[in-house]
Amino acid sequence: MHRTTIEQQKKIALVAHDHKKQDLLEWARYNRPFLQQQEIYATGTSGTLLEQELDVEVNKLQSGPLGGDQQIGAKIAEGLLDFLIFFWDPLESQPHETDVKARLRIAMVWNIPVACNRASADFMIRRL
Repeated sequence: MHRTTIEQQKKIALVAHDHKKQDLLEWARYNRPFLQQQEIYATGTSGTLLEQELDVEVNKLQSGPLGGDQQIGAKIAEGLLDFLIFFWDPLESQPHETDVKARLRIAMVWNIPVACNRASADFMIRRL
């Protein structure tokens, strides 16, 4: 089984569905000092918004439906991400639902910690 080793500077993927982008931005604002010391990856619009909010360079990938979900999955499989913070909207149907499930599945297969809401994201970064 693959075992994740987390270095001092983390490589974190931050992703949010449209209806959860504001939650992610508020969480990022609150945790700005921590996040500014990390290497951040994000898909599409989330990346642009986070870059403005955090005043740091974000490794921006494609929008989720245009391949960003697969890019995050590939980075996980290549061992290039330490964990995934994905604020998803369980009440809203997504046209690229299979891509979203694939991203979560690959995180589970590669033993990457995943936080899907503010409480789990706070818990995760407090333990690092």
